[in-house]
Amino acid sequence: MIANPNAPTGVALPRPDIVRLLEDHSNIPVLIDEAYVDFGGESAVPLIADHPNLLVVQTMSKSRALAGLRVGYALGDAGLIEALRRVKDSFNSYPLGRIAQAGATASVCDEAYFRESRAKVVAGREAMTQELTRLGFVALPSNANFVFVRHPARGGSEFASALRERAVLVRHFDKPRTAPYLRITVGTEDDTRRLIAAAADVLRT
Repeated sequence: MIANPNAPTGVALPRPDIVRLLEDHSNIPVLIDEAYVDFGGESAVPLIADHPNLLVVQTMSKSRALAGLRVGYALGDAGLIEALRRVKDSFNSYPLGRIAQAGATASVCDEAYFRESRAKVVAGREAMTQELTRLGFVALPSNANFVFVRHPARGGSEFASALRERAVLVRHFDKPRTAPYLRITVGTEDDTRRLIAAAADVLRT
């Protein structure tokens, strides 16, 4: 089971790496969680036809902005989908009501709005990354709607607390490999300006 692009880093595996993974584990199901794929990742969906062990799951909570409706779906070989159907009624704790179905359908039908919204997020991510880099942050290459950054001069926990004091909230994962980093979600242009101003103020103190 792999998130691609990854959370919390935003780093994406290219499709050839997924192919190697599928071939190396051809005797077991391989699940690729593509929650953030619309922001720049390369979907594994085209690989389904040649790899019956591949199951791709996607959500409308991120790029479609329908988090409250809890809409997700799986794509895969008929055998894998049938196995999911057999257990669905017993274990699916989020059955889709009419409102969720209507919202999901409307989202798919309005492709122009989806593309416009996604483009704004991607542009915002690149602009925010550029500004953070200018302040000395080191950013991992992100294909998600957030960036994963660290600053050589300050620890992740310290920086997150200092930003919180300035009414700017970011995610910090206090684990050995992620402790130096902050995960910062792409917001509006005003959100980004407030973030950069707050980060610059932290670095001056």
